[in-house]
Amino acid sequence: MTEASTATRPPLAERLKQSADGILEQIAREYAVSTFEVVCALPNEHRTIVPGAQFEDILRALTEWGEVLFIVHTPDIVLECAGKIPPGSAARGYFNLHGDSPIGGHIKAGNCAHIAFVTRPFMGRASCSLQFFNGTGEAMFKVFVRRDSERNLLTEQVERFEALRRQLAAAG
Repeated sequence: MTEASTATRPPLAERLKQSADGILEQIAREYAVSTFEVVCALPNEHRTIVPGAQFEDILRALTEWGEVLFIVHTPDIVLECAGKIPPGSAARGYFNLHGDSPIGGHIKAGNCAHIAFVTRPFMGRASCSLQFFNGTGEAMFKVFVRRDSERNLLTEQVERFEALRRQLAAAG
């Protein structure tokens, strides 16, 4: 990024107030901050942040949502997998997802510092996601509410998302 482009760029919170749309990781690179810092800079109505200690409770709740979109976004790949979040259990320092789903694996749940409920426009359309962040502020993975054939968010999942968000925000 050139000095001229940083001089004309609005502060991060102002940029996100003007438009919360965009790829969060790309915005983070442009501003030389972590993805979690970008989420924290979103206007309050676009994010609710709960402690990473809620990890297992949230994963347990997600098993009831039906098919979701599970995303892992690194500098080298954006991996998207549609499926049900299977039940999991903690063992040997990992939270292990196992079941009849394309989503499975072993997650270092202890590395999860924050979980953000994010509702914001993405590519001009409403989106709802749960984003799991490690201690360095990078996303471990994200779980998105699915869309129907007309690209509208699934109403039942949005209701579950909002209920879980309200429940955990009130507890926290």
